[in-house]
Amino acid sequence: MPLSAAGSDVSGSVGSPLLWTISIAVLIGLLVADFLVTRRPHEVSMREAIGWSVFYLALPFVFAGWMWLAFGGGQALEFATGFVVEKSLSVDNLFVFMLLLAAFAVPVEVQQRVLLYGIVGALVLRGVFIAAGAALLQAGTWAFLVFGAILFASAVKILHEAVTGHGMERDVSQMRSVRLLRRLMPVTDDYRGTRLVVTDRGRRALTPLTVVVVAVFATDVVFAVDSVPAVYGITEDPYLVFATNAFALLGLRALYFVLHAVLAKLVHLNHGLAIILAFIGLKLVLHWAHGVWPAVPEIPTPVSLLVIVLVLATVTVTSLRSRRRAEREEVRG
Repeated sequence: MPLSAAGSDVSGSVGSPLLWTISIAVLIGLLVADFLVTRRPHEVSMREAIGWSVFYLALPFVFAGWMWLAFGGGQALEFATGFVVEKSLSVDNLFVFMLLLAAFAVPVEVQQRVLLYGIVGALVLRGVFIAAGAALLQAGTWAFLVFGAILFASAVKILHEAVTGHGMERDVSQMRSVRLLRRLMPVTDDYRGTRLVVTDRGRRALTPLTVVVVAVFATDVVFAVDSVPAVYGITEDPYLVFATNAFALLGLRALYFVLHAVLAKLVHLNHGLAIILAFIGLKLVLHWAHGVWPAVPEIPTPVSLLVIVLVLATVTVTSLRSRRRAEREEVRG
């Protein structure tokens, strides 16, 4: 029996119990493989990072092709559009990870372990938000208004931070989660490899690695609030929402080391993400309005994909131009 027909539910979701089981098993297998790669602390070479990045970027294209054959072009296009949105947001997530790793002076040989913990935490949190989002949608179409409001608020916040620069250089020591952790247990002055807890001077103590992991988890919550409503603006299928998030997050560990130098040059990335979130928020509101007043037009998925790609391409070009202009002015000065 094909996966597309094995126990498909009546809600129209492509995610049969068998497909969910296989997908989660594959996801766990890939995470275990990533954990084994990071078991021995080492500085990640560019060759290693590019190899893993290519592998994880190829996977969603293979999956989209299979979706096209198994379920048709509609679901495949929804997955592809959702993946582009989630990958864009995950790159912003990487930028925050970069700030945290720098703020905590994490040794290069254990940075990939911190990133892996962050990815696992993000997957767990997004799983919770995906389930909550599906429950809200089952409760009524008013959930689209809630999601739209969340995205509009996130877009305004991101745009404000991008324009003013506020929030980009936040003091991580003042994060509530970090301060609480330091009150609960002593923290050693230095890193102890990949160990989270050690015995120091006869008592149990946390290492700075634990503190930075907690800080990363705290930021994961914020990104889950943005990302899950965003992809529900592309598709209402919980399985596709799960798949887009999983594929977008897998491989972030390796992609971080590839994009580390590039991320700092994408000075307009947050401007683009704010536009994308606001656009998807509008799409959600129009979808709700269409259900109440059928004369109200909806935004088709192909149009959504085109707008998102154009926005990302535009901010990439403007960022690189702005960077080159700044470098020329610095040379002249």
